[in-house]
Amino acid sequence: MEKIKVIIADDSDFVRDGMRIILEVDDDFEVLGCAANGEEAIALAKTTPPDVFLMDIQMPDMDGIEATKYITEHDLGKVLILTTFDDDELVKQALYNGAKGYLIKNHTPEHLKQTIKSVYYGTGVMEENILEHLAKNTEIKTTGFCEDGYSARELEIIQAVAEGLSNREIANKLFIGEGTVKNYITSILSKENLSHRTALAVYYLTGKKQGE
Repeated sequence: MEKIKVIIADDSDFVRDGMRIILEVDDDFEVLGCAANGEEAIALAKTTPPDVFLMDIQMPDMDGIEATKYITEHDLGKVLILTTFDDDELVKQALYNGAKGYLIKNHTPEHLKQTIKSVYYGTGVMEENILEHLAKNTEIKTTGFCEDGYSARELEIIQAVAEGLSNREIANKLFIGEGTVKNYITSILSKENLSHRTALAVYYLTGKKQGE
């Protein structure tokens, strides 16, 4: 397959160099460049567009949340947020601005690479513990998520997605086929005009869609 082109944005030299080394020794990836803030990442992307940005949230001059908004609006690539901070509001802001996934930095090299591939291939990703934390700290009934027009089965699927379950886990939980689960999710995403399951989970938990 073609190499996945990546730009790494983090204000820590140690983090940038570490991720660059991890990716450069793998033939599936090509690191186009590294940036210390959002502005530098965007400038790099305008010269050579990446497939995926690895974007820290907290950086000087332009942080990852603001940079993600610009990148999404100008279609410069997909953004995978990286942070050491388990902060609900930062998670929500990054996802609202168009981030396709969110990953705490204490990952293994293989987990990092697999997460980048998931984002590249169109699957929104989020650390399970973060999704659970969002769920525990969100009053779903008052969030503004509209259940009108959904069947009981569809609502079960949506809730399961918000719990962080995979298609296989949902299928096992509801005693239906994995292909049926996939079809349900595709239909629900289309109905809500959402691009991936992470956006659906956030909408269900918070009542807001990306960009609102």
